[in-house]
Amino acid sequence: MAWLQLSITTPKEQAPLIEALFENMGAHAITLGDGGDDPILEPNLGETPLWHATTITALFEGDQNPDELRSLINQSLNADCSRQLKIARLEDRVWERAWLADFHPMPFGQRLWVCPAGQRPDADNAIILELDPGLAFGTGTHPTTALCLKWLDSIDLKDQTVIDFGCGSGILAIAALLLGAKQSIATDHDPQALQATLDNARKNRVEPRLKIKEPGLLPAMQADILLANILASTLIQLEPLLASRVKPGGHILLSGILIEQAEEVRQTFRTHFEMRPPTVQKEWVALEGIRRC
Repeated sequence: MAWLQLSITTPKEQAPLIEALFENMGAHAITLGDGGDDPILEPNLGETPLWHATTITALFEGDQNPDELRSLINQSLNADCSRQLKIARLEDRVWERAWLADFHPMPFGQRLWVCPAGQRPDADNAIILELDPGLAFGTGTHPTTALCLKWLDSIDLKDQTVIDFGCGSGILAIAALLLGAKQSIATDHDPQALQATLDNARKNRVEPRLKIKEPGLLPAMQADILLANILASTLIQLEPLLASRVKPGGHILLSGILIEQAEEVRQTFRTHFEMRPPTVQKEWVALEGIRRC
């Protein structure tokens, strides 16, 4: 089955109207994206702001007439907005897996490898994390995740309990278990992330040692290690909560932090942690701290 893809870039004030129009026209999927190289790196907690120029892209069944769709858009908006409309025909494929063609085994530290299904590295004593992230973020390709994986590979995780706060695909929680942790607790607000984590845990045969919880349902416990690969502004807001989940003498690893944000995050977490020097990869930073008694 082929698909008809329509996309239009508009000021953000008009984006909700066009999104609703595409939905009423029978679109099977609608996405909103940056239409003017204006990234939003740090929205406030709970906010979902739009870009000043927002591109709305919709998928329709391939047998629909593009000229009729163009005419309907003009009539509905009472303007010749369709001049900005881009139309493309797409052959059907499994979109959430298409990127895997370029995903190859990747090393992190001395032992850990992240590999797609059916691929193995030519390396002795490799610890292999087989990953299918599905619709959730976290493959190891982004520096924030890579920093966390390298750190996990560098420490002794034997008999340690780990919390992965904002788990995404579950990659960090699962890596910790494969590297020797006794138990991981993975939590995320996104139900798709929790499902992806469960699927990946089963694939890597660590499900019995992994607990998956919504943030509000975390057990009353303190972990030896807490990993939080989320945005800097959210880390700052959550510092009291995150600190309360780490044992005295335990470790926290914070990632998702741009270089220019690192000092503010570091100063915030100094309230409860002895902070170590940052680790940097490209423009991203990871911060390690040890919980004070």
